[in-house]
Amino acid sequence: MRPRVVVAGMTGYAEVHLRRARAMHDANEIVLAGACDVKQTVPDTASVLPSDALVSRDLRDLIDRTTPDIVVVATPPHTHLPVALTAVSAGCHVLVEKPPVLSLDAFERLATAAQRRRVQVQTGFQSFGSMALHALRAAVETKTIGMVTGVGTAGAWIRRDGYYQRNSWAGRRRLNGEFVVDGVLTNPFAHAVATALLVTGKADALPQHIETELYQARQIEADDTSCARLRFPNGLEVVAAATLCTEQEFEPYVVLHGTRGKARWWYRSNILEINGERVPAGTPIDLLRNLVMHVKDRTPLVAPLSQTRAFTAFVQAVRDHSGPRRVSADWVYTVDAGMERRYVIDRADKFVESAAESMALFSELGVPWAT
Repeated sequence: MRPRVVVAGMTGYAEVHLRRARAMHDANEIVLAGACDVKQTVPDTASVLPSDALVSRDLRDLIDRTTPDIVVVATPPHTHLPVALTAVSAGCHVLVEKPPVLSLDAFERLATAAQRRRVQVQTGFQSFGSMALHALRAAVETKTIGMVTGVGTAGAWIRRDGYYQRNSWAGRRRLNGEFVVDGVLTNPFAHAVATALLVTGKADALPQHIETELYQARQIEADDTSCARLRFPNGLEVVAAATLCTEQEFEPYVVLHGTRGKARWWYRSNILEINGERVPAGTPIDLLRNLVMHVKDRTPLVAPLSQTRAFTAFVQAVRDHSGPRRVSADWVYTVDAGMERRYVIDRADKFVESAAESMALFSELGVPWAT
C-alpha cells in the first residue's frame, strides 16, 4: 500500500514539502496525487508534481478528486486551522506546518475533530524527530547533568527587507482582521521554543505562568527581537530569546541547565553536547515518512499535535500581548540598501545568548532598551 498524499500550498516553504513528497513518490513510498493553491495562476512548483497529479485552487475539490490519505498543510499560519479542519473532516491524516495553530481554542478544535474522525495530526517541528531527544532524556534520567534547573533557548538570524516583503502576512500581528502572530519566537524561531518545551517533558501541559518581552527595531507590527519565560506548576522554567536584527548570526540551540552540568543541542545541525562532550545524535526521522509509516502500521508519531499544547499557549500569550515596544534608536543601525537592507540592534546576539544562559529576561539583565 502506498498512501496517497496531497499538499495544500505551492509557494514559499510549501515548495520544500512538494520536493520531499516527490522524492518519496519516486521511491515508491507514496503517491503524490496533487496540490492546491489559491493563486489565480498555477505556481511554477507545479512542475515538481508527477505528470498525472492534479492541481486545484480548492482543497475540498482536490480531496474529492484524489481521495488522499494524507494532506500536508503548508499554507500561511493564520489559515492552518480551517485548512487542517477541511482535511480532517474528509477523514485525512494531516501534517501541518509550524506554528500549527494560533490559540488554545483552535488547538482543542483541531484535536477534537481529529479524534472524532480517528485521524492523526503531525506538526511540522522537524527537531521532534531527532534521536538527540533520547540522549537528552537519558542524560536527565541518569542525572548525568544532575537535576535540571531550567531550559534555555536562543537564536540570532539576519533578515532583510526582502524577507518582510515576500508575502502579505510577513511581520504582521493581524491581517484582514485575523491573527497572524508572525513574531520572531512564534514563527522564525518557533522550533526553538517548541523544542525547548519538548525536552522539559511538559510540552503537552499548560504553563502556569508566561512572561513575554516583545521588541522591534523595524517599523513592522510584530516583534523582531524578544524573550519570554514559561513556568510550569512543578517550578521548571523555560527561557527563550531570539532576534532577527543581529550583526552576527549564530545557530539556534537549546541548553539544559543542571546542578552538575549542561547539555546543549544545536537542533538544526543536530549536534549534541553533554557536559562539553559530543554525543552521537543519529539521523532525524522525516516527519512525512513517519506519518506515512503510521498510516501503514500505526508507528507512533514523533511530532503529534498533543506535544504542542504548551507551545500554543505561548503563541496565544504573544497574540494577546499589547504589542512590541520600539528599541531605542540609539541602539539601532541599518546595513545595505534596497531589498538587502537589514536592521541591526547593537549587541543583540549577546543579549539573546545571555538570556538563555542565565535564564533571565532582557529587563532582568539590565539591557538598556528593555523595560
